[in-house]
Amino acid sequence: MTDHLSRNGRDACRELIGFFFIHDQSLTIYEYRQFGKNRTNVLPFIQKNIYSHQCGRRKGKQYQLGDFYVGGNLTFLSSDHPRLPESIKENKLLILRITNIDQIALYSLKTDSVEHEDDITSQEANDRLVLEAVQDVLKEQLLKRGVRILTGLGKYLKQLDKEGTGLLDKAAVKRALQEFHLQVSEDALESAWQVLEGDAGGKADYGEFTRAVIGEMNEYRKSFVRKAFMKLDFNKTGCVPLTDIRKCYCAKKHPQVISGVVFSPNPWMETAASIISGIRRVRNHCQRNGFLRFHLLFIYLLIEIEVS
Repeated sequence: MTDHLSRNGRDACRELIGFFFIHDQSLTIYEYRQFGKNRTNVLPFIQKNIYSHQCGRRKGKQYQLGDFYVGGNLTFLSSDHPRLPESIKENKLLILRITNIDQIALYSLKTDSVEHEDDITSQEANDRLVLEAVQDVLKEQLLKRGVRILTGLGKYLKQLDKEGTGLLDKAAVKRALQEFHLQVSEDALESAWQVLEGDAGGKADYGEFTRAVIGEMNEYRKSFVRKAFMKLDFNKTGCVPLTDIRKCYCAKKHPQVISGVVFSPNPWMETAASIISGIRRVRNHCQRNGFLRFHLLFIYLLIEIEVS
């Protein structure tokens, strides 16, 4: 199962299921759409073909079995897929995150196939260390400054993207960090930028940059966040009322509550309330919350819990 990494709530919650064919190294992806309780339509999303990575260390390399793991990204050029929804074709690059995989089938295929390893794996491991170092620096700052930094930073980066491509140069990103008083050393920023820039002509996807330097939930946790959003967004508009988030948020089953470390019947509710309040200030023209900001709520809660 894959997840579309998108700032559009409706696109981010599309239910995509893909298949990789080991005999010819091709892949295909379908979208499942639920209509009522008993009717499901299956529509082609990515046509069956042989594809290659479109960014990162593996750009230009054909997809192979080792590229399929939970948390891995599949990248495609939107222009190669004219049947994609218009909201997705607005971005040059389509990025799909693998959220679940048939581990039994994967293991059986791996035992029957041989793939040649190269030095790319070690380079990617070094890239992760670079980004994790930046995340460690920013976590403490984010915790002290509050969730409005997360929502405000995202909005500010979007405003800087005058062309609407989702890409910004390093100077613009640096200006955004300075605007929100997030301090990252010049060397650390340069190292992170080299990891994320790729071949975008001196620019990087600012959504990818934000995810990389702030950090993400693992796919297991994220799947519950996505399910919660989809439950609240029963009309599939890509937005949910802020009042519903406040009403439904509850952490009484969190391990720290069960163990007695936190005694409040609804811990972190104050944080959640401040997040919702911050979102309302950012979007004072709209009392509805998109998936990105809904996701940021739980990112911030996770940072608070981990650091505390």
